[in-house]
Amino acid sequence: MEIKVAIKQAKENNQKAFNYLLDTFWDDVYGFQLKRVENENDAEDITIQTFSRAFDKIDTFNDSYKFKTWLITISKNIHIDLLRKEKKILSNMVSNDEKSVLQILDESPSAEDKLITEQHLVKLLKDIKKLKPHYQKVINLRYFQELSYKEISKELDEPINNVKVKLLRAKKLLAEIIQNSK
Repeated sequence: MEIKVAIKQAKENNQKAFNYLLDTFWDDVYGFQLKRVENENDAEDITIQTFSRAFDKIDTFNDSYKFKTWLITISKNIHIDLLRKEKKILSNMVSNDEKSVLQILDESPSAEDKLITEQHLVKLLKDIKKLKPHYQKVINLRYFQELSYKEISKELDEPINNVKVKLLRAKKLLAEIIQNSK
């Protein structure tokens, strides 16, 4: 399949065309982000968000530009937005952590949740601070502010699936930190 044909078919919601574009350009976008963030997980997250946003906005793609360049530009902008959010989150976390001492609740506790809730809150806050800022934010929103996935998605301006994956990763990393500090 030719790139221009795939783009035209993707604009008509052809799933095979989306898959073709993803397969064709994944390595380019992922490699670009890996050089920028120097972290495989972050590069993968940004790459996923890039294709998600690109496919949502495929109708706005102008054929006079190269598709790869358009994807890289979207990817670069997502990374810049994330850096701005992390900076904002970090400044908020520093000022809000001493104020918020709320009980941690979850309707369906997993093994990680049980381990987390067993910890003393002060120790837990110290362990949470060891996470990356975007993981701190999602833990804070879910367990301290008790927001639903939908509310977190709106707050972070991210798709709900990204929120679920990010929360799952954050809980696993936090559980490891707690386990290693026992």
